[in-house]
Amino acid sequence: MAHEREVGEEQAFLDRALMALDHMRDEARSLRDSAAVANMRGAGDLVERDVVMGTALHRLDQLAIGDQPLFFGRIDYNPDALGTSDIYHVGRLAVSDDELNPLVVDWRAPVAEAFYRATGVESLGLSRRRHVAIRGHEVTGVEDEYFADASGELALPEDEVRNATEEGLVDGGLALGGPGALLAALGRARTGRMGDIVATIQGEQDQIIRSPLAGVLLVQGGPGTGKTAVALHRAAYLLYTYRATLERQGVLVVGPNPLFLNYIENVLPSLGESGVTLSTISGLVTNVEIRGEESEEVDQLKGDVRMATLVSRALRTRQRALRADVTIPVGRAIITMKSRYTEEVVDRARRRPGNHNQRRSAVGRELANRLAQEYYERFVREGLDEVNAAGELADLIRSTTEFKEALQRIWPRLSGQELLHDLFGAPALLRAAGKDLFSDAELELFVRKRSESLDEIEWTKADAALIDEARVLLGPRKRPRPPLKNLDNGILEGIDLDAYASDVRAAALREAQRNAPQQSTDLDEAEFVTYGHIVVDEAQDLSPMELRVLKRRDLTGSMTIVGDMGQATTASSSASWNSVLEVLDPRREPNRVDLTVSYRTPEEVLEFAAPTLLKATPGLEAPRAVRRAGFTPIVETVSANEFAPTIVRAVRREVEAVAPGRVAVIVSARRVTEIMEILNTNGVEAVDPRDHDSKGLGADLVVLSAEGANGLEFDAVIVVEPAQITSRGSADPTRSSPRGLRTLYVAMTRPTRRLAIVASGALPETLL
Repeated sequence: MAHEREVGEEQAFLDRALMALDHMRDEARSLRDSAAVANMRGAGDLVERDVVMGTALHRLDQLAIGDQPLFFGRIDYNPDALGTSDIYHVGRLAVSDDELNPLVVDWRAPVAEAFYRATGVESLGLSRRRHVAIRGHEVTGVEDEYFADASGELALPEDEVRNATEEGLVDGGLALGGPGALLAALGRARTGRMGDIVATIQGEQDQIIRSPLAGVLLVQGGPGTGKTAVALHRAAYLLYTYRATLERQGVLVVGPNPLFLNYIENVLPSLGESGVTLSTISGLVTNVEIRGEESEEVDQLKGDVRMATLVSRALRTRQRALRADVTIPVGRAIITMKSRYTEEVVDRARRRPGNHNQRRSAVGRELANRLAQEYYERFVREGLDEVNAAGELADLIRSTTEFKEALQRIWPRLSGQELLHDLFGAPALLRAAGKDLFSDAELELFVRKRSESLDEIEWTKADAALIDEARVLLGPRKRPRPPLKNLDNGILEGIDLDAYASDVRAAALREAQRNAPQQSTDLDEAEFVTYGHIVVDEAQDLSPMELRVLKRRDLTGSMTIVGDMGQATTASSSASWNSVLEVLDPRREPNRVDLTVSYRTPEEVLEFAAPTLLKATPGLEAPRAVRRAGFTPIVETVSANEFAPTIVRAVRREVEAVAPGRVAVIVSARRVTEIMEILNTNGVEAVDPRDHDSKGLGADLVVLSAEGANGLEFDAVIVVEPAQITSRGSADPTRSSPRGLRTLYVAMTRPTRRLAIVASGALPETLL
């Protein structure tokens, strides 16, 4: 236990800091209230109000830390020549007193770096690092670590009794900052939502978080290494350090599925950053509802980079000359659109720059002008028609139904969904586009029955990436919107906006737009938002076509790519980090960092799962564990008749053992419903966290598919029928595949405390 004196010292400081925080909040509220009741006499007042109100609301949002501790650490530097020692408290946000003297420094500030990086070998000038445990407004404990000075001496207080927190730690010389605080955090029951780790960030993690903004940072980390948390904290750090740039350009965080996004959605807000966009790859493709699933073989093919060529060729097959002449009535005459005209026009249009839909206008204009000139030569010059300008004739021709129908056959205006629907619904189009690219057998797998309406199509996740690819080639279907007219509606008349700072100019324009009538600014489907920094989690599971979706959203070449090739579980996942980088094609040499220490997953679980990882990915080493759980994984093999009661007993045992923690039953996707029914029938309440009407991952007991478990964590996990999981991706259901073994590895490494295996069939050889 920490000394009462030290707890009292930190309690007195906490009381002072909380009073200062209340004062800061009062100032922000006063600023907000004064802006709300200010008299608006002109444009300048509107601009000032907008800026002041925005600043006040943003500040209040930053200061709203809820029930989170105001600070969690303290660093004491070695005394200088005058015997003065600098002391800083480290917390979630910077707090100053009413005279602007700093009390708490933001964890992202440069001065706080030593709190995370100092080790016994390199103290970074510290004499002491203190971890402070706070619950509500009460300090409940402190943990001190002392560092040797330049002469190798430790400045320990005379009455200091060192509190070695060895229980639960793995020997092996791992440099851990605040081992007691770390173990306490890891030992807490899961809540169903990921929390931040600002109080327990370790040195290797902090180095990644504070890496420079520019370029691609690739982070390889095994189970429990904290790679997801590190990636999210890096996003918060970058927003703090490069706020002026990234608030304008935006930050995007991409996760593998909606369940995962729900799991991490509170992390950044808890760090004071609420302006980050969270999405799946499919979510980036607007107006495409993912309702369907397809075979793994088709999913793998659709994720192949060859699909980019297939889509491009498919579009080219839609740019075609007429096979026969078409007659078009104009005025009192009939003119003929000859097929040879259309051949020439299509050939020229294909060589023009721009996207497909954009070039359609040029095709129509050229054909109409040629027909108009022909009509003019035959009828107007001889006085047989009163129309006296070729331009008027061209407009008249383009307005006819016959011309419009012909143009749609020659150069149709298409959306991405229409192009894909037509392609997969027409074997002839598939053969024309896929010749020498895919085998006939592969092309047959793409064929699906045409639907009466695009709304009826059950698009899949792989389809979304293809639609995005098509949209880039096609371009917007809508004509470009005209610029907004009368933007200021007189509001900014006489105001020299260039005389103001950029943020004031932006505020003025926002206010003017709010008060002026304007047209819709909704994006066309083929237009998309780009971002100044992109964080990609579980990147090993992205297909090459999904990576291309991501690359299109990249504005500056700044990305944080996080994942583990040992956990690559999708049919179309990339084979290696080199193949991922080949698709993303970074603008500068990427930087790779490996997280080698597992903080979450206990040693017993990692040792149990190691043979499965070795079999699945021989060249990849498992991370080292920092802690033991004191519990050896249980393996129960039973007969088919005993399977249901054994599952029920195992679940009840684990729920009781980790209460009030969370338990997950992980099984192959096709058996989720069956296991749910077994448990609920026997009085054990279990939920599918994907059900929006349930508690989701916050439930005490959930049943998950192994395919959807990436990135999640639970206090205890029961893996059911592991052999069925390892057969995933294998043509023979009795044999394991590398992808199936990796999926099992993911499932077995989700727990922070306890792991159990239940099987009625044979076990995979890696578990024998």
